[in-house]
Amino acid sequence: MSDNNSLIGGESLQQQISYRVIIVQLLVMIFLCINFLLILTFFQKECFYTTTRYILFAVTLLSDSFILLMSDILLILHYFQIPMHVWLCIIICILSILYDTITPVTLTTMTLERYVAICMPLRHGELCSIHNTVRCILIIHSLSSVPCIVVLSTFVASVSLSFYEQHSVCTLEIFLVHRWQKHLRSAVHQFYFLIMCITIVFSYVQILNVAKIASGENKKSTWKGLRTVILHAFQLLLCLIQLWCPFIEAAVPQINVRFFNTVRYFNYIMFSLAPRCLSPLIYGLRDEKFFHAIKNVCFGLCTNKHLER
Repeated sequence: MSDNNSLIGGESLQQQISYRVIIVQLLVMIFLCINFLLILTFFQKECFYTTTRYILFAVTLLSDSFILLMSDILLILHYFQIPMHVWLCIIICILSILYDTITPVTLTTMTLERYVAICMPLRHGELCSIHNTVRCILIIHSLSSVPCIVVLSTFVASVSLSFYEQHSVCTLEIFLVHRWQKHLRSAVHQFYFLIMCITIVFSYVQILNVAKIASGENKKSTWKGLRTVILHAFQLLLCLIQLWCPFIEAAVPQINVRFFNTVRYFNYIMFSLAPRCLSPLIYGLRDEKFFHAIKNVCFGLCTNKHLER
């Protein structure tokens, strides 16, 4: 690293990276606070934690918050080059991979819930009961664990026991002992996202057909559901592009460290942080019932602070 810094001006590069790390800290703190407020709001009213779409929304908030926190910790550890035991790094990375997959799988499930609500309204109460929602969450976690199992099993088969006692800077690349493992991981993720994209396109077409023949309040509700599906599709597109980021970064010449760091930073902000920050906007601020509840929670917090003073 020192050789590269001396070639392009180490002090200016170090200063630039410092600014970027600080910006990431601010963004992560802002959205963690927003997510915390939304989770607090979720538990304020019974209608939220007894309704399927709000429960799934809370699942995305929790997984997004975990990913924001863990990716930020990994970023700081990598920036300061702090090593740790490989076995501890493996636990952190496996949890990160799991919750990184939970969000898009949950988004797809939320899209299906909108499809059932709009296209099959008479069966919505039966299919989206609390009991079925709990089952759905278990299925989401089970499906999301498959990429973790694939990555972990290929890794365990490729290294010796002594490797786990070593110290290393923690990154997801620690699992990629062989080149084929990278292609296998990418293939599994892209298969998942292909299924998700097909599901969203199917739901979009079906809701669009209902929207054309709906009238009055039903038409308004249907078009709102259609916009929600489009926003979910945009989120999944950003998540899908994230899978291609390693290939884009590998094509960047390693000699030009400044440009390489810029590309990695842009990819991290746009395709890792941004999709996790859209959920509060889609379901937190666009939903009238939830938005009014947020205002009540904020008013209550401000009132309590005023009384304490």
